[in-house]
Amino acid sequence: MSMRMDQRQVLTPRMIQSMEILQLPLMALEERIEQELQANPVLELTDNEADPGDRTLAAENAEDYADASSRFSEDERPLVVKEDSNGSDDFNRLEKLADYLDSEEFSTNAGVRDYTRNGAASSSDGDRDKKLDAMNNTASRGGNLSEYLLNQWVFVEAPEPIKQAGEAIINNIDATGYFRTELEQIQQESKTPFSIEQLTEALKLVQTLEPAGIAARTPAECLLLQLDALENGDDEDLAEGHDFPLEKALVRDHLKDLEMNRYPQISKKLGRSIDELKTAVKRLGRLTPHPGKLIGPTDAPPITPDAVVSLNEETGKYEIEMAHDPVPGLSISQMYQKMAKEKGVDKTTREFLANNVRNAKWLLEAIEQRKSTIHRVIRAVVDAQQEFFEKGPEHLKPLPMIGVADQLGIHVATVSRAVSEKWIQTPRGVFPLRRFFSGGRQNAEGEDMSWDAVKEKLKIIIDHEDKKNPLNDDEIVERLSAQGLTLARRTVAKYRKIMNIPTARQRRDF
Repeated sequence: MSMRMDQRQVLTPRMIQSMEILQLPLMALEERIEQELQANPVLELTDNEADPGDRTLAAENAEDYADASSRFSEDERPLVVKEDSNGSDDFNRLEKLADYLDSEEFSTNAGVRDYTRNGAASSSDGDRDKKLDAMNNTASRGGNLSEYLLNQWVFVEAPEPIKQAGEAIINNIDATGYFRTELEQIQQESKTPFSIEQLTEALKLVQTLEPAGIAARTPAECLLLQLDALENGDDEDLAEGHDFPLEKALVRDHLKDLEMNRYPQISKKLGRSIDELKTAVKRLGRLTPHPGKLIGPTDAPPITPDAVVSLNEETGKYEIEMAHDPVPGLSISQMYQKMAKEKGVDKTTREFLANNVRNAKWLLEAIEQRKSTIHRVIRAVVDAQQEFFEKGPEHLKPLPMIGVADQLGIHVATVSRAVSEKWIQTPRGVFPLRRFFSGGRQNAEGEDMSWDAVKEKLKIIIDHEDKKNPLNDDEIVERLSAQGLTLARRTVAKYRKIMNIPTARQRRDF
């Protein structure tokens, strides 16, 4: 046994929760708050915009309901079995009710009434089941590609072995719509014995399904299947204007030449003019290289800005407004706080409530701290990147996170969590907050420029070049140098590839 003294950094549960809340994007924070509301009974949501007269109206409705028995019709009176009778009247009423429930009149009327889980009916404009409404308003889950193809495959007429082979092929089509598995592999792995001839025949049938181009093994085969579908289809409007022999020849024999922009060589081999080739390529551009992506959910995830940056024309300064409050009515129940302090409540209950009240306070403090930290970080970004908002992306300045952390007096990890998956709405559009943090270099005038600004200058130079004689990387380096920015050729080539800008040969316009 021995004793020693050392210094350690220990994160308390409160600190861990604060860091987690800070890093959450806005929608994830709302989900986290909903989970806390379900788990912590002392948390409650109050409707700040509720009409005070609603409580009076509710009281009036309660009084009306108390006197409702006097307004019931003969068939609507509550069922009360009289002890001093033989019950024949009550059974007659039950029989009438059963006949009514089975009638068409009830089925029609039921469409305009909401029935709760306990069977009680409520008016469609009254209180509704919020969970049921949420389920009804939720978009249905989009079917995946395999389900979509199998639903078509059911109606294909073929012998049973071919049908089973087709199902095996469909189950091996990837999300982009390509069939990249070898037939021999399916033959070996399948429990049902298939011959290569059966699998080949099944593949041809699967390739006739919608969308056109499905189950192709190569991009060229995918485009050829789509051209065949257009040529042999019933839609003459879609096929109008297509030069199918030329387009098929380009896809079958000259895809690589098209990629390398070798129009003169293609024109010489096919005996077609360059203008005809360009027109054919333009028509080929209407086809889709990934037909599988046409099926299934395509909804883009929504983006909710955490803050809105706008220019105050009177002061000439940019102001920041936190765009959305995830907890406008989140609070701690006063009743439970009072119960946690009353000595008349048993000890176990008081400890339970005190623990939940403490956790609720931590949550509210973490949310408020998150809001304050993000606001301070955005303020530092706006002050540093004012030229970006005024002049455009090419004036974005390098802004390291450690510099913002030193300026705000917080740890760089806190800045990293504050900008993670956060978005701001600016006069120039909606941007991820992390975009404004990057390294850079100085130009000839000694001004700092971020790498995003350098890439923007590179894009502007290429956009304004002579497409008949495009600039190579060495010439782009010279243009940048003339603007006071010295870069190596390999740096220009690297950023050109990052921006998916092709080489000078591929950008040339004939």
